[in-house]
Formats: sequence, C-alpha cells, structure tokens
Amino acid sequence: MRIDKRVQNYLVIVLLSILTFYWTFWILHQEPVWEIVFAVIAVRLFASTFVYRDYSSTWSKSSQKTFLIKSLVYLIAFVIYMPFFYGVLPISFFISELFSYLFLINLLVYSYYYLQNKTRVNKYKTVVIYGAGKAGLKLGTELSDTEYKIKYFIDDDENLQGRSIDNVEIISKEELALRLGGDKLDLLVIAMPSAATLHVKEIYNGLYDSFTKIQVLPSLQEIFRNKPFSTQLKDISVEELLARYPKDLDKEKIASFIQGKTVLITGAGGSIGSELVRKCIEFKAKKLILVDNSEYNLYQIEQEVQGKIDMVPVMHSIVSQKQVEKTFQTYRPDIVMHAAAYKHVPMVEDNIEEGISNNILGTKYVIDAAIKNEVQKFIFISTDKAVRPTSVMGATKRVCELYAQNVKSEKTSIVSVRFGNVLGSSGSVIPKFKAQIENGHDVTVTHPDMTRYFMLIPEACELVLQAGAIGEGGEIFILDMGEPIKIVDLAKKMISLSGRNDINIVFSGVRTGEKLYEELLINKNDKHTQYDSITVSSPTTYDINTLNEDINVLLSTDNPLAQLKAIVPEFNHMSNS
Repeated sequence: MRIDKRVQNYLVIVLLSILTFYWTFWILHQEPVWEIVFAVIAVRLFASTFVYRDYSSTWSKSSQKTFLIKSLVYLIAFVIYMPFFYGVLPISFFISELFSYLFLINLLVYSYYYLQNKTRVNKYKTVVIYGAGKAGLKLGTELSDTEYKIKYFIDDDENLQGRSIDNVEIISKEELALRLGGDKLDLLVIAMPSAATLHVKEIYNGLYDSFTKIQVLPSLQEIFRNKPFSTQLKDISVEELLARYPKDLDKEKIASFIQGKTVLITGAGGSIGSELVRKCIEFKAKKLILVDNSEYNLYQIEQEVQGKIDMVPVMHSIVSQKQVEKTFQTYRPDIVMHAAAYKHVPMVEDNIEEGISNNILGTKYVIDAAIKNEVQKFIFISTDKAVRPTSVMGATKRVCELYAQNVKSEKTSIVSVRFGNVLGSSGSVIPKFKAQIENGHDVTVTHPDMTRYFMLIPEACELVLQAGAIGEGGEIFILDMGEPIKIVDLAKKMISLSGRNDINIVFSGVRTGEKLYEELLINKNDKHTQYDSITVSSPTTYDINTLNEDINVLLSTDNPLAQLKAIVPEFNHMSNS
C-alpha cells in the first residue's frame, strides 16, 4: 500500500525529532522531558505545512533551494517554541538538538535524491501543468520519470498561487507570460478533467503562442482512472477550439417537434444526415427511415444505431422518382429531412449535369412525394454557397430553395435551412489538412484570403431541428455561424496543434467555382426569429409553373450554365479556364 507523500514527510519529522531529542538528552546527560519533545514536534509539523506551504514535497526533486527553505522553516519553528521552554532546559540543549535535526534531515534528503536520480531519465524537455488539483498532482508524479522537467504548475485559484508542489511553483497564467517574456516551452498539459470545453478553449487561445505543443486530459466521462494519466493525454482538436455552443438552443422545442414522430432522412449516411439520425434518437423519434444511395454509408449508420430505435434502411437514389414515391407511400413519414446532395464544389464543377440532376431533380422528387403523401414538415438542408452563387453546386442549391419556397405545398410545411461549412464533414478542409500533416506533407491552402464560416456538425444539426420546429412553411432559415475564419489561420492552428515545426503552408490557387468570401445574408430585410442563432431570410417569389418549365429546360439544355443564370440571375460563375 502506497503512503501519501505528505504522510511520509510527517513521519520523517516525528521520527527524526524523537531521535535527535533522545540523542541530545543522552549526550548532555539530561533527563528526557517527553512533553517538550511532542510539543516541538507539533510546532515543526505546523511550520512544515503552513509556513513552507509545500503540501506534497518530493525528496527526489530537492535542490539547494530546498535545503535553505527547510532550514528556514525549522528555524522559524525554533523561534516559536523556544520562548515557551526557556528556563526549563538550557538554550544550548535546544540549539544542539536543532543542528542535529537539520544535519540528519538534509542528509536523508540528499542521500535519497542521489540514489533516485542516479539512473533518472535525462530531462531535456520542459512541461507546464495547468491545474494543481488531484489530476495535476497525479500527472506531475507520473511525469517525474520521463524526459519532461516540470517548470511550473498553473492554477486559477488565487489561494494556491504562490505555493509549490514538489518544489515546483504554482503561478497564474498571467505570471507565466511575464516570466517567459516571449520564450517558448515544449509542452503545456491542461490537467482539468472537469473543466468546461469553453474554459479549455480560452486557456488554449491565451497560451498557445508560449508552447510548442498543448495537450489535455480527457473529460471525467472519458478518462480511465485505473490507467496512468500520462498515457491518456490527447491533442486538443480543432473542432473543440472552433466550437461556439449556442446559448439559445431550445431542446424542449426540439423534443416536442421530434418525439413520437416517424422521420425520413435522405443522405442518412452522410456527415449531416448521420448526425441528424443521432439527434432524432436523442430526442426520441418513434421511427427512422434512413435513405441513402451509398451502400457503405447506409451500412455504417445502420450498424451504429441498430437496437436503439425502430429503423428501416432504404437504399436508392433520390433521382429515382419511382423509388422515392414508393418509399414515401410505404412508410408515410411525419417529418422529412432532406440532406442528400452533392456538396463538393470542385467535384460538381467537373460533373455539372450529374450535379444538376441529383441536387435539383432529386430534391424536386423528394419534395413532390412529401406533398403528395401529406408529410407534416419538410426540412431542406441548404448552404451559404446558395447566396450570390459562384459555383454550380451553390446555384443548384439556390434553385432548390426557390422550389421549396414557391411550390404549392398543400398540407406540408416546407422550410429551408442555410448554413456554412461543418467541421469534419467528408470533403471538408479539416480531414484533408489532418492527413497532410500526419503524412509530413505541406498543407495546401488555395488563397491567403480564403475565408469560410464553420460550425460543428452536432451544433448545426441541433439548430436545423430547432429551425424546423419553428418553421411554418416557405421560410429560408439562416444559422448564425459566428465570425468567418481565414482558412490559412485554420491551417496554422492545426499545424500548431500537431506540435510539428517541419510543416509549411503552400498556396495552390483558387479553384473553379470558389469565391474568397462566403455570405449568409442577402439583404437587410432578413429578420431574427425568437432565437438569436436563427435568422429568417426575406422570401423570393417565383411563379411555380415558370420555375418547373425552367427546370425542365435546365435538365435538357446543352448550355446548363446559361440556364442556371436565367433561373438564378445573381449566379456569377467563377472559372479558372
């Protein structure tokens, strides 16, 4: 059974004090007065705990400073107890005992230090541990036998600042910045498993310039208490750093919208679709109809949710009108979430006809089937690239928005939800950057001024459901994406998170259909809903018969770009050819 270091120190103080007092009594031929001995021991224990304020000192990390501090502590203790016993025993007795005690305790400390460090790992890296609680203490002990030398502990608790752990000072993050003076240390470990993600994010943003690498202990829910903490350290993900967590998320509203309903989700195996599936399970949908054209994606999501909910996987393309109508007639969903689409801008630019067919014709078939089968609510997942589009993908999404707004929806409330890039989705820059960094390749960014909005997939999906819950039909809801982020800054942050200094950023040039800045709002007539995170766009009127005719022309023309421009006048196709 391992004894706590504090208890070890107390036992040493007690035993050495008894030994030195007994020795001094014997040398000076004095009759032992044990009441005095125990009183002195009590004062020394008090001084060691509250004057030294080092509540877990480790001898293996002792130094010249340790000797001086310990000597000063016991001299203070001497000054405290001496007046009470003056005249009871000669002062020479107490001085002799004190010097005997100081000699022995420092001999023990340095003997232990020598034996422990004789084979100790050479420490050539510096680490700062953020968090001087139990997790930080445990981690500090584990790191003592590694190549890392603990430079400081940092803690937000002012009562701990100024103390020390194993002779390592506890300071504030402000004090750290002053001491470093622009220098950089090797590693910062945030050892606060119970800390909120936003607090970890604030710590990172405040200190990442001062460290080559920053790692964090998992949360209390993720951490394995029976395993060394040092083996569980993980890099902070860029998703955690960019997360915003909207404060006006109305989970009760979402639950009342989803609970007990049969929900059909197209593109159910994709990044957005699969998260919508998870959210529908969380909010207690009665049944899920999972539609996807990809066998692999459909299999993956089916395996994940099997046994959690009544669920039917349906594999077919949304461009197959017969299959779409059959699925709706068979399962009669209450709610439809249409996430199926081709979303990768350069890929759609290389396959324009297929992009138009899948995104526009497929969406039209799904909307028409929903209306025919009297679906209560239809949610179309749109994109910020539909605003003043410069790509075919964006233009196809804008056509779908127009159809969703102007079709005669009968008993079906149809709403569109528009948002920007989601972090970690298939085809997004983050998986691409991660792969490049892991393989030691330079990170490719198209342009130094390329800017995008980003949102976490779970956050986006929750707001999609919330927008769907409040929609009455015909609205285009716009999710608050926060401040736009430069892609080059995102790349720099990911390189910094990796701890590698051999990765450079290379600019590859803007691709066909891309624009430097994405937009979410078109004009000042857009209005906020009761939720600050959701805005509703002003409607666009387009005669539905004319739109249907224009779509038919688009599907058969030899010049689809010109016809897209005719339907979406603000479409300004950007081409590098």
